[in-house]
Amino acid sequence: MTKAKNPSAALVVGKVLAVVALLFIFLVGIRGLGDGFKLLGRDLLETFFSATANPFIGLMVGILATTLVQSSSVSTSMIVALVAAPENPLPVANAIPMIMGSNIGTTVTNTVVSLAHMTRRDEFQRAFSVATCHDFFNFMTVVVLLPLELMTGYLRWMAEALAGMVGGVGGIKYTSPLKDALKVGVKPITSTSEALFETEPAQGTLVIIISGVLIVAALFMLVSVMRSAMQSRVETFINHLLGRSVLLSILIGVVVTVMVQSSSITTSLLVPLAGAGLVTLPQAFPITLGANIGTTVTALLASMAVAEANAHAGIVIALVHLLFNLTGIAMIYPVRAIREIPLAGARRFAGIAVNSRKWALLYVAFTFYGLPAVFAFLNRYLN
Repeated sequence: MTKAKNPSAALVVGKVLAVVALLFIFLVGIRGLGDGFKLLGRDLLETFFSATANPFIGLMVGILATTLVQSSSVSTSMIVALVAAPENPLPVANAIPMIMGSNIGTTVTNTVVSLAHMTRRDEFQRAFSVATCHDFFNFMTVVVLLPLELMTGYLRWMAEALAGMVGGVGGIKYTSPLKDALKVGVKPITSTSEALFETEPAQGTLVIIISGVLIVAALFMLVSVMRSAMQSRVETFINHLLGRSVLLSILIGVVVTVMVQSSSITTSLLVPLAGAGLVTLPQAFPITLGANIGTTVTALLASMAVAEANAHAGIVIALVHLLFNLTGIAMIYPVRAIREIPLAGARRFAGIAVNSRKWALLYVAFTFYGLPAVFAFLNRYLN
């Protein structure tokens, strides 16, 4: 009997180690994409930030800037730094639509990750619906709160009031152990690109290509391992944990995102789980909402660490980000009929994408890159 149990225990340990290793490779790829896009888009981002007097253009700039760096934490921290700078290159009023745009832009990573499942119909439908429910939620929140903010200034005056209460807090910094590990993992990729090419755009291109290959390969093997895990108690454990409480699921999203300092990583991890059938759309949705809250912590810490004379404005815009996400959750999630809108939209769109995969590709290309780029170009050359 003992001999019969040992192979089973070894198999379980092997699967756990394989999942951990593949997740790390996947996250290295995600980190590499962000580093690669930063090499391509650093100067471009500075140009975009200068053209934000029009709130709609500011929204588009926020979307495109975040899709280029693959992280709302990076783009919102940049926005906080610009708002808090002594020269005040970015007024708070101009920055608010950009913050909203960054919330939309951050969803591109998990949507792109879902495309790795395109060769398997059922997996792709589950993965794409979980990925795009985040998109639909953020779009809904922006559609309601951007006009409300333009008419009333609700987010700004609330943030101003809260900033007055936390004035004098500063110097807080958190370093994620996972983030440090990912830096080490990405180093061979960036070192190779630096050795082969002299210019940053060329280096960025190579980093993006290698990172993309790592993501696709890791996801393919990860889904295979997770699919076999469905026949074990893993599925029962996940369903039990996520099904216990909506608040617990939201808290999981918050804590994981704070630890890794990236909502893109949190929501992207849900995609292969959904593709393997381990997580359902209703279970994943609260975690994405928690990730939306967790991603605001990076900007809050950045705002508290600035020492410039205009630091108060940095705290205000960071609090705007937090209030925006909290308001969106309070507005959409408690009422079942409203909560079902992003879920139904994600299911319906996933059904369309499964029947014609070109729509999924066009959606990503147009929504996150094409449309914002066109508006930024028109704003620059028509004004």
